[in-house]
Amino acid sequence: MKVGFIGTGIMGSRMAANLLLNGYEVIIFNRTQDKATSLIKNGALWADTPGAVAKQVEIIFTMLANPEALMDVALGENGFLDNLAPNALWVDCSTVHPSFSRQMATAAQSKQVRFLDAPVAGSKNQASKAELVFMVGGNATDVKTCQPLFEAMGSRFIHVGECGMGTSLKLANNLLLGTSMAAFAEAVILGQALGISQEMLLKVLLGGAVAAPFLSTKKQMLELEDYEAEFPLQWMQKDLHMVAIAANEAGVAIPVTSIVKEMYRLAMQQGLGEKDFSAIHSFFKQGSKNE
Repeated sequence: MKVGFIGTGIMGSRMAANLLLNGYEVIIFNRTQDKATSLIKNGALWADTPGAVAKQVEIIFTMLANPEALMDVALGENGFLDNLAPNALWVDCSTVHPSFSRQMATAAQSKQVRFLDAPVAGSKNQASKAELVFMVGGNATDVKTCQPLFEAMGSRFIHVGECGMGTSLKLANNLLLGTSMAAFAEAVILGQALGISQEMLLKVLLGGAVAAPFLSTKKQMLELEDYEAEFPLQWMQKDLHMVAIAANEAGVAIPVTSIVKEMYRLAMQQGLGEKDFSAIHSFFKQGSKNE
């Protein structure tokens, strides 16, 4: 089967690589071709435009940074929606907000294209190991069609409901991810200011009843202050902005998340945007030194 894949960044490149490993013929496009070099060396076929990808496939995946990038490749000049065959399937794995997913589903339907929103839980390590969790919104038959592809790239998939519901669950997931990381970093900074060693704090807090399980994977980063990006801080800030849009549209107050979102923005302004989102610890640490 020929599968299209648009967006070969940190996550998309690893997802496409696993499709190749599972015997799929993968046609790729990325705005920066350099990021697709390793995939091309391993057998992926390059297309010069999103539309050129669409002309060759019946299923196309997108994994892009934000709604603007997605709009451009789908509906812009040489976009893929005008070039997919009727009844083709578009699976969007980008983290956007639910109303945007539904907008894209409507745009796809107008072109007789089926649509699933299927954002993922997991960072680059899980993507490399095909251990992602897909949160899927859309028609159950279309989900069934994509099951082998989800299984090639992930450890499981969850059909949440209609279009937009996969995105909704992803935002709830990342709200917890972003706020938990910030709260933990703040707790460690406070503990150290009160005279407790970082070694003791990490030993006692990580794995305890109140720390989110994923925080244990950040232990070495915090110890070494080496924040090589598994999930860049700038994308966490963007995801929390998507949460804020969704909350505003739903009429829900999210005061804690709103504050944390702006903390990540301030960290970006201090040059931490391309570091792992656990570098919010470095932002808090620097702030405590300046007081």
